[in-house]
Amino acid sequence: MKKTIFIIGSFALAFMLLSFDFQQNDSWSVPEKYEKMKNPVPSDAESINAGKVLYEKRCITCHGKLGKGDGIKATSLSHQPSDFTSPNFQKQTDGSLLYKIYYGHKDMPGFKKRIPDNTDVIEGEFGKTRTPGDLINYLRTLAK
Repeated sequence: MKKTIFIIGSFALAFMLLSFDFQQNDSWSVPEKYEKMKNPVPSDAESINAGKVLYEKRCITCHGKLGKGDGIKATSLSHQPSDFTSPNFQKQTDGSLLYKIYYGHKDMPGFKKRIPDNTDVIEGEFGKTRTPGDLINYLRTLAK
């Protein structure tokens, strides 16, 4: 009987440790085709202003007014929203940011179909409108 309890306990402990390890290493990986994508929208005043409008409509409640991950909903989330001003965020490629915006991860919802006029965008493309590129151009300004 003691041997059975020991074996069951060992399996339970191993399962808990493996679960903990997977949760800790649950990174937000981006497919290579997105990593290599370039933003086709020039980063000009018109694009940045359009991106700011979308940011204020869809992103500000979690990421905050200045993009530091301190929006009014941030404290209710199980994971801290990204700080768009950080060097780690800013060093990501435009395609990586597009993928993360489109598909989300954990508390971050996917916005692929929530971006205006973007509902029928083809997998692996930057979008059929300027809007995703405008948003990324605006996010780049938050580091300044």
